[in-house]
Amino acid sequence: MVGYDPKPDGRNNTKFQVAVAGSVSGLVTRALISPFDVIKIRFQLQHERLSRSDPNAKYHGILQASRQILQEEGLTAFWKGHIPAQILSIGYGAVQFLSFEMLTELVHRGSVYDAREFSVHFVCGGLAACMATLTVHPVDVLRTRFAAQGEPKVYNTLRHAVGTMYRSEGPQVFYKGLAPTLIAIFPYAGLQFSCYSSLKHLYMWAMPAEGKKNENLQNLLCGSGAGVISKTLTYPLDLFKKRLQVGGFEHARAAFGQVHRYKGLRDCAKQVLQKEGALGFFKGLSPSLLKAALSTGFMFFWYEFFCNVFHCMNRTASQR
Repeated sequence: MVGYDPKPDGRNNTKFQVAVAGSVSGLVTRALISPFDVIKIRFQLQHERLSRSDPNAKYHGILQASRQILQEEGLTAFWKGHIPAQILSIGYGAVQFLSFEMLTELVHRGSVYDAREFSVHFVCGGLAACMATLTVHPVDVLRTRFAAQGEPKVYNTLRHAVGTMYRSEGPQVFYKGLAPTLIAIFPYAGLQFSCYSSLKHLYMWAMPAEGKKNENLQNLLCGSGAGVISKTLTYPLDLFKKRLQVGGFEHARAAFGQVHRYKGLRDCAKQVLQKEGALGFFKGLSPSLLKAALSTGFMFFWYEFFCNVFHCMNRTASQR
């Protein structure tokens, strides 16, 4: 179970074990889904329509984009920005899951609410994600810059990127896009945790007895479903975040097509609607949904897996 389990025989690991399980979950998941993330970011930052009918559009489909990135930049391009992305995932996973476990335990001990309710998981999941976001947002900006740049590269190494960005744009550059990130991450993560819990209950109700024995499959399927639901409902804010994060970085995107400047979240939303239409809010949704299904599915799968490993270790140690 994700979150505090009040049952006497529940799987309650130490805080350190929870943080480690969250970190490893983030590390493994990031390595597996990085190509989808790169394609999604390229789609989100393209101002032209994602269509073959637009002669100025560099990308217009997942397969076409994959082939073009492979031809122009090589296989390693699908893992551009992977080092900052891994730092992001490891730190984010640790803070998010540890905060969620602590918040749900606090609710259980300090209120009359059931720590396993949908609303409790929604609020605690959202707050946990906000804490994690504030911790690792500078790394998220670095990851986006690396994934967004074409050839020739503007930033060659992580150290070079940090130094160049700090000198040319000031320390505030590392928190670009923070407002839409926090606005989007609360409902997104809240829906992830609450939908995951609800889908697990639905799975247990709908599946025959023999199907309930495969807990790993259950965690993967329910996590994937929670990822698709939460991503679809909050996607436009993710697009605004990516557009704002590359502000001041337009010269590195000249090879990809048009570049626009935004004064803030409201101006970004206004320009996207005026110049790209309502569908512009959902550019890159298809690879994003694939990524969300895989990343959320793997995130919960690996987290539950490692928590179960630690639980078995704790139980074995206590029996000695």
